[in-house]
Amino acid sequence: MGMFLGVALGMFSLFFGWNPFISDWIKPFGDIFISLLKLLAMPLILVSLISGISSLKDISRLSRIGGRTMIFYMVTTVLAILIGLALVNTTKPGNYLSKEKQQELSSKYASDAHLKVTDAKKLSDSGPLQVIVDIVPDNIFGAVDDNKNMLKVIFFAMLFGIAMIMAPAEKILGVKSFFDGSNEVILKIVDIVMRFSPIGVFALLASLIVDVAGDDPVQALELFKALGVYALTVLVSLALMIFAVYPLFIRFFTTVKYKDFFKAILPAQIMAFSTSSSAATLPVTKDCVEKNLGVKEEISSFVLPLGATINMDGTSIHQAVSAVFIAQAFGHDLTMVDQLMIVLTATLSSIGAAAVPSAGLITLVIVLGAIGVEPEGLALIIAIDRPLDMCRTIVNITGDSVVAVIIDRSESGIPPKNEPFLH
Repeated sequence: MGMFLGVALGMFSLFFGWNPFISDWIKPFGDIFISLLKLLAMPLILVSLISGISSLKDISRLSRIGGRTMIFYMVTTVLAILIGLALVNTTKPGNYLSKEKQQELSSKYASDAHLKVTDAKKLSDSGPLQVIVDIVPDNIFGAVDDNKNMLKVIFFAMLFGIAMIMAPAEKILGVKSFFDGSNEVILKIVDIVMRFSPIGVFALLASLIVDVAGDDPVQALELFKALGVYALTVLVSLALMIFAVYPLFIRFFTTVKYKDFFKAILPAQIMAFSTSSSAATLPVTKDCVEKNLGVKEEISSFVLPLGATINMDGTSIHQAVSAVFIAQAFGHDLTMVDQLMIVLTATLSSIGAAAVPSAGLITLVIVLGAIGVEPEGLALIIAIDRPLDMCRTIVNITGDSVVAVIIDRSESGIPPKNEPFLH
């Protein structure tokens, strides 16, 4: 409703000359929503990563299962990002905006775009390992002051979480309780902010149409065309994961037919589509893989909750495609270093992405910051994020289920008793 009402108000304003009213009285609510997303990015990643990593005691006890699970999750995440990057660099949805419009958007939403040129020159003048050097913070309090330093914060959070695993458990109970509690509080704040999202989407879309079209309604169609190609690119990338990548994993690592696998987890996929939340879908996902695919409870209880926390293939695709689209819309030509930075930051930020609706929007701030694009560019895509979020959550829980089946089969070494039924 927010999306359609925003479009309607934006189009009406073009015909009736309401542009000053939209800019003065509607757009500020969209700016507030963007600011709230930026506000949450740093604490969400810091607290959720420390809480998540420090909870992985099972990996030290079940090093074989934990190691295999992490490897499969990381491989599928990187593959998802590469698929998204390949398609978005082929379709180039941002180029459907005229050069003049790209320059206008860049000056309006990315005032420091020229800094990217300076940063690129600085990087070329430095050593080949400067990117790695820049990941390590020399002052964590200075790093948390700017969302562009998110990789430094992620490094510190991972180091802190690993140190908590290695420390005597009885001596860090208070620290563990603090970060677990803080994580719950941050997730509740995310929920509060997302309740504001219909108003934010309404305001952002109405003001975006006014900003892009000016006094010419025809230019609004240009924006819709670019958004349509962007959305199609995301959907095709998600479809490739479900119908091309995952079937290959199932075929090579299990004896389950993918048609049967797909039928077995269909209830979980429907739940994922309707809730847009991996966490809310987790009980249904667990029930499907145990009852319909014969995965043992001790495997599903470890692999699936871990996957809901760190395995976000659909979210990773969305972040890669969105980052490149926004950069293209601002007229930026991303270098190979930028593309590699997207792979790195999208992979790491997916680990810290909360399994709640639209959390990917918050972690997208990290990816945009890493390639020097202002997070205000979220205004371009936020209107159609909800339907895309519903679709990418399907991919997220499907990937979790694929890895759960693979780990179960690799541990048991024999087909479960109900597998012949699946065939």
